[in-house]
Amino acid sequence: MAMVETVATWLHGTKVSWAVAGGYPWLWPALETLHFIGMALLVGIVGLLDLRMMGFFKGLPVGPLERLIPWGIFGFAINLISGVLFFTGDPFQYIHNVAFWLKLLFIAAAGVNALCFYVTGLHRRVDATWPWQDVPFIAKVVGATSLLLWIGVMYWGRMLPFIGNAF
Repeated sequence: MAMVETVATWLHGTKVSWAVAGGYPWLWPALETLHFIGMALLVGIVGLLDLRMMGFFKGLPVGPLERLIPWGIFGFAINLISGVLFFTGDPFQYIHNVAFWLKLLFIAAAGVNALCFYVTGLHRRVDATWPWQDVPFIAKVVGATSLLLWIGVMYWGRMLPFIGNAF
């Protein structure tokens, strides 16, 4: 934890931290808006694919849904950048908050879940699924896990102001 404190102290002294923390009063709300847009892209696209893999919306072919994944990745990139800027704005309100660490844990787990989906080649088997056809059972598990993890990310992110008296 000492290294985290050292990095937090350094970040807190930067001009970016000053800007985000209130130097430009419009910056935090603008970042919040971008963060919500990024989450809508990410969870909207990935969540729809997850639901289709779980057996919902069977009339939708999976292949076209998977081709939207780059937009979901774009949403994640928006969230990553805005999230790092939030952290930089006041790192101490995050590093001592259990909700922050749980949010990061859920993000990491969602990343491992997605990596397994692609590295194992499961995505190719899912992509070949026709409308009204079920995906392999393991793909249903991956989809349900993904959806639960992203809901967890949103939950813990929303809990940041309410847990740990940080905000």
